[in-house]
Amino acid sequence: MNAEQFAERAPIHPGSLADYQKWETLLRKWNARINLVAPNSLPEFWERHALDSAQIVPMIPKEAQTIVDFGSGAGFPGLAVAIQAKHADLDQTVHLIESAGKKASFLKSVSRETSLRTVVHSARIESLPTLKADIVTARAFAPLHRLFPLAWQHLREGGQLVLLKGEAVDDELNEVSKDWTFTSQRTASLSNDGGCVLQIGGLAPA
Repeated sequence: MNAEQFAERAPIHPGSLADYQKWETLLRKWNARINLVAPNSLPEFWERHALDSAQIVPMIPKEAQTIVDFGSGAGFPGLAVAIQAKHADLDQTVHLIESAGKKASFLKSVSRETSLRTVVHSARIESLPTLKADIVTARAFAPLHRLFPLAWQHLREGGQLVLLKGEAVDDELNEVSKDWTFTSQRTASLSNDGGCVLQIGGLAPA
């Protein structure tokens, strides 16, 4: 998949492709110095990273104002949400939480170069005061039994989670259902056979 094929397939705002291309350029430059993503995944940027991230965009309500991305790393999926907010002229701020200082610097660089409305937190999630998020996002961050307590810390009442999950999602849901109440909805992944986008609402301790 190339950039043009990505633009045709991904649910992105018209005109946002240039920001994705800038993101890719910076990722290649920075990845030569620090380990942001596996080097062998760079040729697959458009499908494995960009499309995987962009597919959550339709699941972020337009009225959501505070989006918090756990373990942002190279920006997947948080930067995709911020790019969409910019081009759709939405009143949204994306908080990117990344404890590794060099990765946080990369997130700041992409945000600055593409004029995104983000706040980069170079800190551990559990050390931050509650961000009262409308939406929490995450990709390859942690299994649900570790993620739910952190999300509970940062979600406002009525907030939701939009998560990119793999084939172990059924086992994870079964495990957390012992300690948490929630609703869940799954959408098949556009980029990962066996993966899904998992939407969680009504999260509360059982």
